Amino acid sequence: MVWTPRVTVAAIIEQQGHYLMVEEHVGGALSAFNQPAGHLEADESLEQAVIREVMEETGQPFKPQAITGIYRWIAPSSGETYLRVCFYGEVEKTMRTSTPLDKDIIATHWFTLDEITKLEERLRSPLVIRCIKDYLSGNRYPLSLFKESP
Repeated sequence: MVWTPRVTVAAIIEQQGHYLMVEEHVGGALSAFNQPAGHLEADESLEQAVIREVMEETGQPFKPQAITGIYRWIAPSSGETYLRVCFYGEVEKTMRTSTPLDKDIIATHWFTLDEITKLEERLRSPLVIRCIKDYLSGNRYPLSLFKESP
């Protein structure tokens, strides 16, 4: 068996102490909360992936400004390894395109860190809070950290 980590991207989007979160169906009776996030697709850069995922999950154009971290997480339920690249950036809070959201998205929310912490049991992974705390600690790496080979 070939070991293949799942490469994902996520977006930290903060406005006045509130973070843009998505509520999504995750195969169970309860919904889960996450940053706008998803999988890297073939033939796209990490930056393109996060822009696409934010649009698909929130209907809002995303402008990445920095990378806040690169994380490895092994899901206890499946044993699968995830490699998450988390970006920080901005959206227009009141702007929303007419693009339909992904079918698994229930709603978008603006939550404070305290509100997100209270949802801990319903977070998609522990990386949700970890990424926000790293962002709050000032972790910012230039987008040029990633190099695309022709």
